[in-house]
Amino acid sequence: MISRISYILILFSLPALATAQSSAAGGTVLDLIYQNFGLFFIFSIIVLAVVGMFSMFRTLASAQLSRIYQEKGLEEFKAAAKRPTQSFWTRMYKKWTAYVPVEKEKDIQLDHDYDGIKELDNQLPPWWVAMFYITIAFGVIYMTYYHVMDQGKLQIAQYEAEMEEAEEAVAAFVSRQADQVNENNVTLLAEEAPLAAGKDVFIGKCAACHGQAGEGGVGPNLTDQYWLHGGSINDVFKTIKYGVIEKGMIPWKDQLRAREIQEVASYILTLQGTNPPNGKEPQGELYDGPVESGAARDTIIGMK
Repeated sequence: MISRISYILILFSLPALATAQSSAAGGTVLDLIYQNFGLFFIFSIIVLAVVGMFSMFRTLASAQLSRIYQEKGLEEFKAAAKRPTQSFWTRMYKKWTAYVPVEKEKDIQLDHDYDGIKELDNQLPPWWVAMFYITIAFGVIYMTYYHVMDQGKLQIAQYEAEMEEAEEAVAAFVSRQADQVNENNVTLLAEEAPLAAGKDVFIGKCAACHGQAGEGGVGPNLTDQYWLHGGSINDVFKTIKYGVIEKGMIPWKDQLRAREIQEVASYILTLQGTNPPNGKEPQGELYDGPVESGAARDTIIGMK
C-alpha cells in the first residue's frame, strides 16, 4: 500500500514540478520544493483522501461478503461476489427520481381513475426540475447584471445602437456611390471637368433637338429665362431623367447615369443669358428663382 501511495504521489507531483520549473528556471531543487510546498501539500492530501476512500470501500465490501459467507454459505457468497453492482449514475437517477419499483407502485397510487387509467404520485423528471432551477438562477443573474448593476444593454439600447450602426453603414455606402444623385438631392456642379463632360453629353444627345448652343429647334430655347417645366437644377434634372413623352422628349434615365444627368443639367444652366444667334422664341413661364448658374457659367465661359 505504501508503495502505491508513493507512485501516485510521484505521478501527481509531475505537473507541479513542470510548473515550478517553468516559473523558477535556474533555481535548485530545494528552492523549487520550498516555493511550491503548498502545492505539494494539497496534492498529497487529495491523493491520501482518494486512497483512504478506496481502502474503506474495499474493507466494507470484504466485510459484507464475509457476513454473507457466514450466514448463507459458500454458494450465496460466490453469487454475491459475481453479482454486478449498480453504477454511480444508476444510483443517482433512482435517488433523484425517487424511483419506485413496479411491484411497489400501489404505495404511491392516487385515488384518481380516468377510464381505467390510474395516476401515480411520482416526482417530476430530474431534467425538468433542473431546467426550472436553471431558469430561476438565470433570471436572478440577468436582473442583477442588466437592471441592478447596469452592465449590459437592454433590448431598446441594443436596437438603437444597431440602428445607428446601420445608418452609418448606409451613409458610408451612399458616399461611395457616384450615381446616388436624384431630383431631390442634386446640386449644381461648377467644376471644369464635370461641366466639360456635361457639354459632351449635350452635344451628343441634346443638340439635335435644342441646337448646338442651346438656341432651340424642335425643342425649346435653353438660353433664356423661360421654362416649360421649371428652371432650377432640380427641375432640369427631373425633366432630363423622366423626359416629356407627350412632347417627344424621351426619358434619359435608361441611357444616362445619374451622374451624367447631373453634369448635363449643370451645363444647360450655364447657357443662361448667352443669347446665341437664331434663338427660338421664349416658351413657358419666366423662372425668377435664385441664380444658381453664375459660377458654373463663369467656368464654362473660361473653357471656350
